Amino acid sequence: MSEKTRILIVEDDMIIAANISLQLSKLGYEVTGIESRGEDAINHALQNRPDIILMDIQLKGGINGIDAAKEIQEKASIPLIYLTANSDDASFQKAKETKPYAFISKPFTKLNLERTIELVVEKIKEDSDEEKNSNSLIESLDDRIFIRNNGKLIRLMLDDILYIEADRNYCNIITTNQNYLIVSPLNTFCQKMESKDFLRVHRSYVVNIRKLDAVADSHLEIKRKVIPISKMYKEDLMRSIRKV
Repeated sequence: MSEKTRILIVEDDMIIAANISLQLSKLGYEVTGIESRGEDAINHALQNRPDIILMDIQLKGGINGIDAAKEIQEKASIPLIYLTANSDDASFQKAKETKPYAFISKPFTKLNLERTIELVVEKIKEDSDEEKNSNSLIESLDDRIFIRNNGKLIRLMLDDILYIEADRNYCNIITTNQNYLIVSPLNTFCQKMESKDFLRVHRSYVVNIRKLDAVADSHLEIKRKVIPISKMYKEDLMRSIRKV
C-alpha cells in the first residue's frame, strides 16, 4: 500500500458522500473518487485500484453494493468496508460472502468513521507483512509449483492439486493428500500460475479441469466438493473442457 492510503467512496447520497470525502481528506487520506452507481464503481475500482473501497449497500443503477463488490473481487483484491443503514440479517449474510474488513452503520459519527478506517489500514498492513514473511507461492513450473510452508520449500506436483480456494488474503491449496494454506490473494496466485489446466471459475475458486467429476449449470464437483461457477467464467470453462 502507498504511504497515502487511497479510498474510493461508493455512496448514492451525494451529500453524505461529499461529507465523507471532506472528512477523509482532513484525516490525510486520498479520495480517488465518488461513485453513486454500482456499474460505475466497478469501472472506477478496476481502473484506479484504490487501497480501500467504502461501499454503500443500497445504490442507484441496476446492481447494489454487494453485487458490485462481487464483480470487483472477480478481478481485483481490494479491501472493502460497507456503509449500510440496512441491518436485516439477509443483507448482512449476503454482504459477509464478500469478506469485508468492516461494516459502518448509518448514521455514523466522524469518530466512528475515523477509527474504523484506521483499524482497517492497520489490518491491511499486517496482512501485507504476513504475506511477505509467511507461506507463499515461490515459483511455478510446467508440472509443479514450489511454496514456502513452515519455513521449508515444498514441491507440489500440479497433477496432485484438485482446486484452490480463496479466503481474502489467503489461498487454501487442496491436493489429493493434504491441504496447504498460503498467504496470497487468489488474483496474485493466478498471475503466478503458468499451467493451462488451472482455470478460474468463481471469485473464490480456481480448479484443475483435469480433476472435474461433474459439471452442472451453476456448479461443478471435484471429489464431492461442490464449487460454484460464475456466469462470467462459464464460457471459458466449457471451452477448456472440450480441449481436455
